Order: sequence, then C-alpha cells, then structure tokens
Amino acid sequence: MEFAIEIKNLVKKYQNKTAVDDVSFSVKRGEFFGFLGPNGAGKTSTINALTGIGQFQGGEIKVFGFDVVKDYREARRKIGLSPQEFNIDAFVSPRDTLYYVGGFFGMPKKERVKRADSVLRELGFGHEADLPFRALSGGFKRRVMLARAMMHNPDILILDEPTAGADVELRHGLWKILSDLNKKGKTILLTTHYLEEAERLCDRIGIIYNGKLVALESKHELIKDGKSIEEHYLNLTTNGATQ
Repeated sequence: MEFAIEIKNLVKKYQNKTAVDDVSFSVKRGEFFGFLGPNGAGKTSTINALTGIGQFQGGEIKVFGFDVVKDYREARRKIGLSPQEFNIDAFVSPRDTLYYVGGFFGMPKKERVKRADSVLRELGFGHEADLPFRALSGGFKRRVMLARAMMHNPDILILDEPTAGADVELRHGLWKILSDLNKKGKTILLTTHYLEEAERLCDRIGIIYNGKLVALESKHELIKDGKSIEEHYLNLTTNGATQ
C-alpha cells in the first residue's frame, strides 16, 4: 500500500458553517507530512474525521486502504493520536496511563508492561514516569501525549501541535524524537503553528485556509524561489487565497 492516508473530497459542516470544504490529499507511507493553517481553518476538523472522533457529511477517508467509517476498528488501530489539548487524568502517572491504553487495545499484561517501559525509555522518561501527570513540566506532559499515541505501536502518528507550550530546549528534543520515529518508518501527520518546525521536519506541506486546501507541495518546492515557508504561509493566509 503506497498511501498511508487518502482523503477524497472531504466535507465537514457545523450547522450552517462549512469547516472543511471538498478537501483532498494523500500521505505516503513513511512520509512526514505537515498540515498547516490558522486557527479555525479546518485542521482539527479534518483530524477528527480521520480518527473517527467526528462525523463528516461528504467524501471518503482511507487508512492503509481501510475505510474509516466502514472499517473503523482496523483503521483506528493503525493510528496513534496526540491531540492539542491535554486530556489525561491529572492524578495518574505516565506509566499507568500507558498501561491502561494498552488494555484498551487488547494487549496482554506482560506485553503492556514491556511496551510501556520501551516507550517511556525512548521518550527520555526517568523518575517522571511514576509522577502524577499534574506534577510534570509542560514539556513532559507533551511527551506523555506522544507516548500514549505510540503505546499500541501504530503505523501512523497524528500530532496536533505536539510542542505547544514547550520551551526551546524541550522543543528541539521533541523534534529529534519525531525525526527518529519517522526514520524508523512511522508515517507522521503534524499540525503546528511553529513554521520553523514544519520546515525542519516535514517532507511535504499542505496549507488549509477557510476550509479549503490552498497549497500542497514538497518542502523543497515551496522554498525553491528563495522564500521561506513562513513567507509562503503568510501570503496564502493573509491575502485570503482561494484554491
């Protein structure tokens, strides 16, 4: 299967507002794909449709060939989601959080323990693994979100602003972790407002504005004229570009 994600003519509406307007794009297996746009552009609505969190009114989405509606269980197992907002029990430790998540995906006890230890070690947890979530720094809270997404060893990681609130040092640490995961074969879809982050990490970049996809190019194509990704982004989103 060449494509990890295939989105065709996606339409998502909230009452009279069209949040995602006939959006189509694909993400190749093993690709690091950046999905950019201002607040309210349709990024999270697209992710919610892709992961089964939200319903959509038109179009088709497939994950490694599995339809996200008809083949929900198979599609969902392929995806690990790290959402923008913290939605973890503040009194539970990272280790226990991962243990519980493994149970949701039917992992046997010994496998859960082994996998949780492996993920925590890979993401640089020490004693933090056994602290309650509320006692962690902002950077380690972000790592818990990523660890939870990784726990069932999915083929695709969908990361909605994974470094938001992290300081510069921790952000760079997370960049290395994400790059290493991609080099090991993980397909990654990233949303971010840090355009340097997209330029550093992503192979291709799609930009959504007012529910429409207004750009879809490789990183090198976007910057070949000497402009930065930030310049292209600002031009597309502040000048009200339409597809």
